[in-house]
Amino acid sequence: MIKGLTTVARVASEEAFTQLSELFQTLGFEPGKGWDDSTGKGAAFLAPLGNLELAIGYPPTQPTLMVEVTQLDEVHAAVKTWISAHQGTATKLSEPTLTDWNSRLFTVEPTKDLTVGFWQSENPVHNRPIAVEGDLSAAGKRFAIVVARWNAVITDRLLQGSLDALTRSGCAMKDIQIVRVPGAWEIPSAARTLAETKDYAGVIALGVLLRGETAHYEAIYNEVARAIGQSQQETGIPHAFGVLTCETLEQALDRAGLKAGNKGFEAAIAAIEMASIQEKLGAQTAELAGRKP
Repeated sequence: MIKGLTTVARVASEEAFTQLSELFQTLGFEPGKGWDDSTGKGAAFLAPLGNLELAIGYPPTQPTLMVEVTQLDEVHAAVKTWISAHQGTATKLSEPTLTDWNSRLFTVEPTKDLTVGFWQSENPVHNRPIAVEGDLSAAGKRFAIVVARWNAVITDRLLQGSLDALTRSGCAMKDIQIVRVPGAWEIPSAARTLAETKDYAGVIALGVLLRGETAHYEAIYNEVARAIGQSQQETGIPHAFGVLTCETLEQALDRAGLKAGNKGFEAAIAAIEMASIQEKLGAQTAELAGRKP
């Protein structure tokens, strides 16, 4: 039922109104819809989260407007810069200090009628939504890599990147099954066969398609992508997509470890994370099923 919360801060003069509007714009508030009529005018500044707090015994000298930020020191520097451009406007600016509620806070009085407090929680997960996230640990898990032989100068680099990511994350070499297929077209078939065994926590597909090498470049890519996605959905085993689609051999080399990272490494990291997520979601599902009467 409650949709939003608005607090109105009165300012004494047109000059203060203009200067405060400039300050909040500088600090990155999203501008809202203002108003201007016979009773006065207002400028709206929006934030993604609003709270209403009621207090008893709250000292009148404490801020009545509290703004939560993520980079307190940078905000403090921006406010100090604003003050230097408006000499005499703000008479009080405190330094960021620790509070007894696990935060750092500084206050500023941009006008005599308004005290604003800017604060940042010292808790790194404060106000972050609770979410299931994967761990980057491959220890004790088995993975399969399907890699195309066509354009081996590229795919071998992708394979080494995937092996590097898996072993760095704790996967033993004996738990990695490598399957070589002729080209990208054959990747989905092998990936599906491996996934259906349910022996692997994830399947990593590696290949490369270069435009101009085949008249059916786009048709092949679309079918390979569709079939890998379908295999993932129907088997429930995460499939990491490491099939490059490039205009030239040089572009492919760049994406296989020269200039733009190694997409084989990135695909393996994605497979590890998704395998962890699947494991956690499965445990949650089993726990919920156990609670049902």
